[in-house]
This record gives sequence, C-alpha cells and structure tokens, in this order.
Amino acid sequence: MSLFRPAIERMAGYTPGEQPQDSGWIKLNTNENPYPPSPAVLKALHATVDSGRLHLYPDPLAKAFRQAAAEVFQVDPDWILPGNGSDEVLTILTRTFVDPGQSTVYPYPSYILYETLADIQDAGSTRWLLNPDWSFNWSTAGNVLESAKLVFIPNPNSPSGNRWSDSDILRAIPPSGMLVLDEAYGDFADSPHRGELLRQPRGERIVITRTFSKSYSLAGIRFGFAIAHPDVIAGMQKAKDSYNCDALSLAAATAAMRDQNWMQANVAKIRATRARLAESLTQLGFAVTPSQTNFIWCTYPGRPHRDLYDALKSRKILVRYMKFPGVDWAPDGILDGLRISIGTDDEINGLLTALRHILSQ
Repeated sequence: MSLFRPAIERMAGYTPGEQPQDSGWIKLNTNENPYPPSPAVLKALHATVDSGRLHLYPDPLAKAFRQAAAEVFQVDPDWILPGNGSDEVLTILTRTFVDPGQSTVYPYPSYILYETLADIQDAGSTRWLLNPDWSFNWSTAGNVLESAKLVFIPNPNSPSGNRWSDSDILRAIPPSGMLVLDEAYGDFADSPHRGELLRQPRGERIVITRTFSKSYSLAGIRFGFAIAHPDVIAGMQKAKDSYNCDALSLAAATAAMRDQNWMQANVAKIRATRARLAESLTQLGFAVTPSQTNFIWCTYPGRPHRDLYDALKSRKILVRYMKFPGVDWAPDGILDGLRISIGTDDEINGLLTALRHILSQ
C-alpha cells in the first residue's frame, strides 16, 4: 500500500536539463544566458551580506523589488508578485485557481512542466495540439478551452521559439478561467511586452509571468515574478509561502531590474549570435524554426536526432534532445529535434565545428 497521494503515485515528474558539475563543457541545453549579470547585482549581493541582517527574515512583501519592476512595466507595485523562479509563480497560480478534478490547458508541444503542476494538484491537463507551423489550431479550441480554469501559453514558445500575436493570445482566454502568459523568453522577442496586454479589454483575466534566469543572467538565484491586476495578485498572495524569496535573491533581482541597459546589451549580443547560428545550421542542412528566444529549434532529415545529440555530448557539447509523443502530424506520431541555447560566439563556433565534423562522417 502506497503512502503517497494517488496523484503523486501516478505522475512521472518533470525532468530538468542536465547540469554537469565538472569543467570543460560547452553547455547549450538549458537556455541560460552566457554573459554575466550586471555589476550592480554583485554590488547588491555584497551589500546584503555585509549588512549583518541575514539572521532576519527578508521583506515578505518585497517592496523594493516590486517598486523597481513596477517602474519598468508601467504599473503600480500592487500589480507585482515575486516568486522563487517563475516556476514557483506557475505553482502559485495552479494552487490559487485550480481545484482537484478541474482542467488546465496548454499548447503542445511546449513546456511540459505545466502538465506536472496539474498532476500535483490532481487536476486534469489537456494538450492543445499545435499545427505543424506552430500556430494555434482554432478548429479544436472551442472544446479545449471551454472548461479550462487555467490556460498556460508560453510566448515565445519552447521548444519552437515562435511567438504568437496579441490577437491570438486574447482569443485564447478561456470563458470561465484565467490565461497565464509565460514570458520567460519575452525580452528576446522583436517587440517585448511591457504589460500592454493587461490594459486591453479582458486584461484582468491575464497573468504575465517573467523570470530572471534568461535575459538577466541570474538562473542561479531562482527569481521570477507575476504581473496582473491587483485583485488577482491579492488572491495569489494567499497561496504563496510567507517568505518565498530570500534576501540575496531579492537584492540581486532588484539591482538587475534597475539596470535595464546591461540586460538589453546582452540581449542584443544573443540576438545577433542567434541569427548567425540559424544561418549556419540552415547551410548545414538543418530545418530551423525562426526564433524569438535565446535558443533555436532545429531538425535534421538525414540523421537521427538522438545520434547527433550523443555525438555532440561525447565531445563535451550539451544541447537538448527533445521528444514529444502524441503529435499526429509528425512521423509515427512523435516529434523530436534539437533545441540549442545561444551561447557566446566562441561556444557557437565550437558547436558548428563539431557538427561539421559529425555530419561529414
């Protein structure tokens, strides 16, 4: 007899990307930023340690961070809720809005953690199968969205890197639930959002989530936040842990948010390298999906993708091999391919050199 809840006993759990602890790797598998965070972050961390206040709880309301984020996104601070990574914000949203037995929806293929969060809550999770060009399949939307309490939409999407239009996003708001717009990669898009959708009609039914793991180069501190109308944020506050963000992460995130120029300069470098990588992969025979993120999704018709992944790994180059069953328009119902994070120019040169050698064998 199992001691676990039935929902936990049934679920498989989410598997994060590999994190090798030894040196010498070209690591292009988990969409980290290859450039360092703002120097202001290090200064803020030192100041927090030197303050002699680490024996005290951090500010449970994160007032300094909320003020900094509110200024960037042109809202009041009570529109902001911080979390221990945007994954915790997604967890808070599921706790807040979804009862056991109720339904969540997410486009598929995309971020499989949405399904895991529903499983933990003992809720249903429906995959809204995308079209082969990664657009929404509106012919199935009515049945899929009708009873959803939460609709998760990563925009730009992972693994594809595509971005849906604002009109499509607004159209996907469920009749009796909330839409979660997961903008983990939003700063890499051609026209990043700054909370505009929340000021549209029905914007009170949208929650935007953001992370510091990508554009702000702070994957190691685990910090993210939600932006939504104040009554939504107030409800989410009830479901979060009392002190869910520690003093060091609050200090780092606040400093990073206040140095937008540093973040934007790193984003510009990544976007330039992304364009070069896409062109080079295309010349090597890969099919590359145009990306609005800090990674590229690509497929190769001549070799199994798992073999390419293994060959790169044997050379201490990590990319993400991804496989999505249940895609009826893919061969044998399984879509697979390689998702490649954008590294430094030197790292991308190393990747391309290795691929040319592998493909020539």
